[in-house]
Amino acid sequence: MDRPTLDELLEAVSEFVEREILPTLQDPRLRFQTLVALNALGIARRELTLGEALKGEDRQALVSLLGVEAPLEELLRLLAERIRRGEAPPGTEAFLKAHVARKLTVANPKYLERYP
Repeated sequence: MDRPTLDELLEAVSEFVEREILPTLQDPRLRFQTLVALNALGIARRELTLGEALKGEDRQALVSLLGVEAPLEELLRLLAERIRRGEAPPGTEAFLKAHVARKLTVANPKYLERYP
């Protein structure tokens, strides 16, 4: 793998913005927007490093839940249809809790600490 990796590049940008740019900002609006940008870089880094594995976990859980082999998006669509028809299979609630936890692992892992 060529270096720096994409994750290393994103990390370097995050560190530069956090350590060199953010402390110099006096404008509250610009400071807030910079914090939002840093958060977005964090999401991108977590998606890059964890995204495929978490999607694989979701897919495997859905295959077990529904008894059907299909791409993840199709399995999610099938589960949504069954829930709308009032035919959610046993284990749906546990799957949905785990699914949301996997999404929060990428989007905002602090929520998992706050709301375990």
